[in-house]
Amino acid sequence: MPDIGGYSIRFALVIALLGLGSAIYAGAKRRPEWTRVAERSVWIVFTFVSLSIIALFYALATFDYQLFYVASHSARSMPLHYRLAALWGGQAGSLLLWLWMLMAYSAACVWFNRTKNRTLMPWVIAVLLANAIFFLVLVTFITEPFERMAPGDTLSDGNGLNPLLQHPVMMIHPLMLYTGLVGFAVPFAFAFAALVTGELGTNWFRTTRRWTLFPWLFLSIGIILGGRWAYEVLGWGGYWAWDPVENASFMPWLPATAFLHSVMIQEKRNMLKTWNLLLIGLTYTLCLFGTFLTRSGIVQSVHAFAQSPIFTMTFLGYVLFTAIVFFTAVAYRRKEIRSPNHIESMVSREAGFLLNNWVFISLLVWIFTGTLFPVASEMFQGEQITVGPGFFPIMAGPLALFLLFLTGVGPLIAWRRASLASVSKQFRWPAVIGAITSVALGFALGSSATAYPIICWGLGAFAVATIVQEYALAIRARTRKGEENAFQAFNSLLRKNQQRYGGYIVHLGAVLIIVGMAGSVFDEERMENIRTGDEFEIGSYRLQYLTATAIPKQHYGGAVARLAVYRGDNPIGVMVPEKRMYWLEQQPASIPAVHSNALEDLYVTLTAIEADGSATFKVYRNPLVNWIWIGGYIFVLGSVLVMWPHPDRARETQV
Repeated sequence: MPDIGGYSIRFALVIALLGLGSAIYAGAKRRPEWTRVAERSVWIVFTFVSLSIIALFYALATFDYQLFYVASHSARSMPLHYRLAALWGGQAGSLLLWLWMLMAYSAACVWFNRTKNRTLMPWVIAVLLANAIFFLVLVTFITEPFERMAPGDTLSDGNGLNPLLQHPVMMIHPLMLYTGLVGFAVPFAFAFAALVTGELGTNWFRTTRRWTLFPWLFLSIGIILGGRWAYEVLGWGGYWAWDPVENASFMPWLPATAFLHSVMIQEKRNMLKTWNLLLIGLTYTLCLFGTFLTRSGIVQSVHAFAQSPIFTMTFLGYVLFTAIVFFTAVAYRRKEIRSPNHIESMVSREAGFLLNNWVFISLLVWIFTGTLFPVASEMFQGEQITVGPGFFPIMAGPLALFLLFLTGVGPLIAWRRASLASVSKQFRWPAVIGAITSVALGFALGSSATAYPIICWGLGAFAVATIVQEYALAIRARTRKGEENAFQAFNSLLRKNQQRYGGYIVHLGAVLIIVGMAGSVFDEERMENIRTGDEFEIGSYRLQYLTATAIPKQHYGGAVARLAVYRGDNPIGVMVPEKRMYWLEQQPASIPAVHSNALEDLYVTLTAIEADGSATFKVYRNPLVNWIWIGGYIFVLGSVLVMWPHPDRARETQV
């Protein structure tokens, strides 16, 4: 089976090269029959890459330790689902998964465009196959998933998977990220095809609306799941540490989000053509660059793979080549994509969208600078100097507040030009609600109040009020006709203008996420060493250490402690944090216990069981952290509503 996988990759590389040549010839000579040849080559490459990934799954499932990859990332003591998840736990396997997803997207793109966009498709296929060829070269010649070990080096058991990755969330978190990062190849390919053919109207981005929303949604889910994984597994009480690889997934999300906002201006007002092309090019370039950061090992991260000079230079060269070719094409077409219209007033919806874009790009520049600062310092000073997680909030905090303000302002301002009278009328009640919220919270928190969370929560209330107001006005207008009740009116809004009203739900989720993050200002942390029966306090909680028992597992050992938790004199539960040692990997792990409610989390980790029988605990009180996850659910729901197909609406549009 491994031989089938290896030969399938090599055969796929040959077909991809032939398909690339066919696509370029079809586009240059306008030969539709050669376009069909290129399309068929996509199907063939997808088929053989699928065979190779099935072969690697089979090798992982059947303990084929003749393969270096299987021996390095799995073990007999691991459950089957974690052995299969090892496919994306190492460099070669993760690249093969990236390649397979790229070809799955390519095959779907060919299928859905088999009768349309015929002048664009040769160049779209050329871009997709060129990307596939790069990854095929990597897994064929540089980092081979089917590399065999020498007969004398074959192991009876493997080295196992990183224990931090042996968690249910890690079964799906990487898949969500890959689905997002890889998926931006399709809108990137259409944008490049539009630049090559000169078809620079609205067709390319109308065609790719859902092709952009789909990966953006999955990248968003992947980022949220990554935060949840960090919170549950790493045992430090947080969900985001501005780790370079965390940033690598967040950076392409920023221009993609900016694009989804600014493309509405192009659709409504025929503006920002150049800007939108730059954003989609930047998004996919950052997807490749983030993959390079993770797999080259040039940055230090718990997520990063080992560094290989050949791999690093090859991948970096491809990222630069992709960026140079795309942005050169944009520069070549700069006169043709110059927008005929301009912003007429700074008090307009398009001005709000543009400010929104600049906030996202400013945040991107700041994160990019902080992430690569260690690399730059090593290049120029000979040693890596990290900026630390405290560097990023310096700009991220104020920019998040400005985004909250724009989220509230955007729905209230008209296109083109809004009068101050109409704006003040629309702002009145949301502004009052935001001000009351800030003042009330200021009084409630008393001496513990600080400026940032008070402003953040006030702006959050303002933004939520504008969303509620927009829905209330629209529903009331529809119910006045007497043909619909409130529920029917709400459903009609989502069906007939899902981009706008589904977008409001996305905004609501984003507001709740930022509001939840602001609660971290009031986080508390304590470390205590206590004996059985002793107690300690944090906030309004009292914790009593009951017992500790050994964990007799095959794959790992350690201890589990039991703590009774009280609020005042009222018992509220028992918490059971664990301290594990994974035998094969010789790696410790702390499994936290979390008690949650709507206002805060009590988060406890067992640091050590001492020789004298005492135990050391690290305890965190994390206010409002659950609103991040609640906001994430609402964010995803809104995104699904924006994308949801409505056949009856499509028929109405055609009529």
